This record gives sequence, structure tokens and C-alpha cells, in this order.
Amino acid sequence: MRDRIFYAICFGFIFGVLLRSFLFVNLYLAILFGIISVALILFFALISKDKWPARNATPASNASRSDSGWHSVAGGGIMISIFVLAFSFGILRFHMVDVPAPSIFESKVGQKVALSGEIIDEPSIKENNQQLTIRTVLKEVSPRTVLERSIEILLSTSLDTDYKYGDKINFSGKLERPENFVTDQGKIFDYVNYLRKDGIFYVMSYPKIEIVSRGNGNKIKGALFFAKDKFLEKMNFAITAPENLLMGGLILGEKSSFNQALRQSFVNTGTIHIVALSGYNVTIVAEWLMKLFAFLPKNFGIGIGILAVLLFIIMTGGSSTAIRAGIMATLALVARATGRNYDVARALLLAGVFMILLNPFLLVFDVSFELSFLATVAVIFLAPRIEKYFLWVPKIFQLRDIVSVTCAAYIFVFPFILYKMGNLSIVALPANVLILPFIPFTMMLGFLTGFVGLISHIVAVPFGFFSYLFLHYELGVISFFSNLPFSAFYFPDFPLWLTTIIYVYFIYRLFGRNIKSFLKNQE
Repeated sequence: MRDRIFYAICFGFIFGVLLRSFLFVNLYLAILFGIISVALILFFALISKDKWPARNATPASNASRSDSGWHSVAGGGIMISIFVLAFSFGILRFHMVDVPAPSIFESKVGQKVALSGEIIDEPSIKENNQQLTIRTVLKEVSPRTVLERSIEILLSTSLDTDYKYGDKINFSGKLERPENFVTDQGKIFDYVNYLRKDGIFYVMSYPKIEIVSRGNGNKIKGALFFAKDKFLEKMNFAITAPENLLMGGLILGEKSSFNQALRQSFVNTGTIHIVALSGYNVTIVAEWLMKLFAFLPKNFGIGIGILAVLLFIIMTGGSSTAIRAGIMATLALVARATGRNYDVARALLLAGVFMILLNPFLLVFDVSFELSFLATVAVIFLAPRIEKYFLWVPKIFQLRDIVSVTCAAYIFVFPFILYKMGNLSIVALPANVLILPFIPFTMMLGFLTGFVGLISHIVAVPFGFFSYLFLHYELGVISFFSNLPFSAFYFPDFPLWLTTIIYVYFIYRLFGRNIKSFLKNQE
């Protein structure tokens, strides 16, 4: 019964947030359904004498059969009511964060304004500019009170100045709302909600900026960003471009500085997922480490894998995206190491619900969260099932396990990538087969290059050289397949309903028997 309550709460909440992400639902209607659900829970609890029926009880009379029927109706009614209550709360939670920007800022949209604020995140370096996330405060004066209203603004500026997290700046320019746009693949990108998930309501292009002071902000976060910058600096010293860009994308998700041609090559070959900051990359590296140290005590191998996850989070600057990916990766590691897949599955579901509770925009508008969750499910459940198809792969350096894990992750995320990006690559399978087995080794060499480089440039050079060889091979494969005629087709309107059907089929294949068994045991 507890399992049913747990799943009713989790899935009810998720579906409530999902519905509210696409459709506006009247708040009072959601509250009404919640109140009705509470009343029904109390009602069904009161009409059932013993609250929960004994599973294997054998009725001895018509009266007992009647009581058993009432128990069954009451139990089902309670489950449905709990689901609807959680569903209503999901709608309410999304409504709580889906608030308009303060009026004092709205009144200044389209005007040139002079503001001051603090850089609250690491600057995002693009091909031709850099983006700064600024938190600024304005005072809203009313007849009775003076209120301070804070808002976050995304500034696009040139690459001339080296801005850092924690810089306090004065800036002036035209305040604008972000707008959705059409990607090169013909997909409409919901840029407005993409920024809103991070609390950003406005943008400003190439304002005048004056640095007032440096070194503000959270000291721990600032130290992590500093360590990340030093790590990248040492790694880039030992690995030349464009191979160093690929390495930065693999181990830190640093794909923002890719030029358009290189980014398009990843898209055309269906390999863009390898440079997404998600649990996918860090999971396969940590998994490889665990397998490499399999000859040691079991707990030591798990510890090595979790240590790799921790280092990943530190090297990315402790960003919320990296923390989410780290949580997903850790759960996948524990499941793979202990074999307790379905116990970990509950923890994975609970972790996902907790993250969505903190920020409901993640469920629909955060690609990294979605990729992390899908890849983690694949590593836990799909990889063990497809290992039998890779018996031809040698076991040396745990290569067979690596191939099965990486292919499972790719199979599971591919429909999602097709829906989000509209790209159908006919060369994705051979390209991924030729690249994915080498990704864990490449990432490990990248970590070693950066860490050793912090100690000695000279010692880091050999690691950088071997990293370069792997990276050059991988970029060569991507370049070869992306330049083939008709390597990719575009479906700008790949339907959500078809994506949903595919994942429903995946779920049925993976969990169908368990769902039937679970329902049978609850009767």
C-alpha cells in the first residue's frame, strides 16, 4: 500500500506540473479539486473499518465478501484521491513560480535605462560574444512603503573584457523582453521559458558596462569557478584547438564556444548528446572507473565512481545543472554496482520530483535535466538487457560494458533529441558506434591532463598528446559522416504525440511485467 501511495504522489505531482507547463489552469479550480480530494480521502478512510485490507484474507461469508468489496473500493478511491491531490499540488506549485515581472521593470521595457547589479553566474562565452547574468535591484515607491524589487537580466556583450562571477557593474542600454526564435532546423525555440527557468525576464544587447568592484558573491562558488578556469587553462595548454573545444564539451559541457559549423556537424551526425552537460557523460566515466577497479573491494569501486562524480561537479563550478547531473549519475552507479535497480529507481523518481518541486520549469524547459533523467533510466534498466547483443565485443578494459551502457543511453535519448532538435541523422548509428566506446577513455585523459597540468606543464604534455589523438579521431569521424551527402534530414515538426508513443513503448518493454506484477500483488 505504501508503494502505491508513493507512486500516486510522485506521478500525480509530475503530471500536474506537466499539464500546467503547457496549459494555463485556473488556480481556484486546482484548489477546488484539491479540497474535494482531501474530502474523498477522509470519506473513504472512514467507510473502511480496518482502513487497509489484508492481502490474502479469505471471505467466510457474504458479509465478509461485502466488507472486502468495500475495502477494495475504499482503497482504490483513496489512491485516486491522493493522485488528484498531488496533481492539484503540481498545478499549484507551477503557478507559484509562474509570476510576472515586477511592474517597475515592465514600465521600462523598450527604454534606455541605467542600472547596477552583480554577475551571479559564470560568463557564458559564445563564438562572437559573451553573456552575463546580472541581478539588479530597483526601489518601488508607494504612498505607504518603499519596496526593493530584484530581477535578473541577461546581457550580451563583446569578448574584449574579462568579466568574472561576483563582479559588481554599472550598465546602461535598452531593456528588452526575450523573444522565441526559429532554429536552423526550423524548430521554434522557446527562448522565453528557457530563460525563465533560471529566473531571467529581460535581455540587453551590448550595453555600456563599467566594473565597480570584483570578488563579490558566494566565496565557495567563486573558488569553484576559479578552479574550473585554471583547469581549462592548463588543459588547453596541452591540447590545441579545435580538439580542446571538444574536450571541454565532453567533461564540462563547455560547448558554448563551438563555431556554428562544428555545432552543426554534431547535430548532423547525432552526436550532440556527448557534449551536453548531463548525467550521461559523467555516468559512463564513473562506470568505467568502477569496472577498472573491480578487482578491489566492492565498496572501494563504488567510492571511486562517486569521487569521479564529485570531481565533475567541482570542475563545472558547482552549477545547479552539474549537481542535478551528478545526482542522476550517482543513482545510476549505485544501481549498477548493487544490482538493486528497482530500489534505486524509487530514489531516482524521488530525486526527480524533488528537483521539479524546487524548480517546476525543469520538467519541460530544461533539456539538460531531461537528458540526465532519460540517460540515467537507460543506464539502470536498458543497459543490462542489451548486454547480450554485445557478446562479440571484447571484455578488455571492460569495453563490452562501456559499449552496452553508451548504446543504451543513446537509444533512449534519441527520440527526445529528434523531438527537440528535429534532426534525423541516417549516419547516427555508425558514427556513435565508432565514437562512443572511446568517449570514457577520452574523458579520463582530459581529466588527467587538466589535473596534472595544475602541477606541471611538462608532465601534462604526454597526457595532452594522447588526449589529442583520441579527440582528433573522434572529430575526424564526425567530420567524415557530416560531409556525406544526405547525412541528415530535418523534421521541424516532429510531433510530441509520436515522441510520447515511443517512450510509452520503451516503458512498456522495460517495466511492463513489473507493473503487472505490482498491480496483481496489490489486489
